[in-house]
Amino acid sequence: MSTNFKNQMKEVMNLAWQMVKRNGFSMSEAMKIAWANMKLKAQMKSKIVKFYFQKVDGSVREAYGTLNDKFMPAVTGTTKKAKNDTVQIYYDTERCEFRCYKKANLLKIAL
Repeated sequence: MSTNFKNQMKEVMNLAWQMVKRNGFSMSEAMKIAWANMKLKAQMKSKIVKFYFQKVDGSVREAYGTLNDKFMPAVTGTTKKAKNDTVQIYYDTERCEFRCYKKANLLKIAL
């Protein structure tokens, strides 16, 4: 097996297990959401993607996001924020700023 595939599987399993422990998901639910997060992250690295997630207040948010450098402004400076594995940061192309969502709250990726 390639190292890249092993690393992806490790990331998916860690994320799924984290959702089971913190959010009370079944392993089946957690695996589905973990894979969806991996697919979304991979798509956002190459293009702008439409996706839906549930906000903390319970409402559903439609977002257009990307992680591709050619769609984002140049990032200047560094922050001293601690890295949080439970959220996914993305550049919102509608609001023209960086945003984030809880990985456990991802609902679907639009086609």
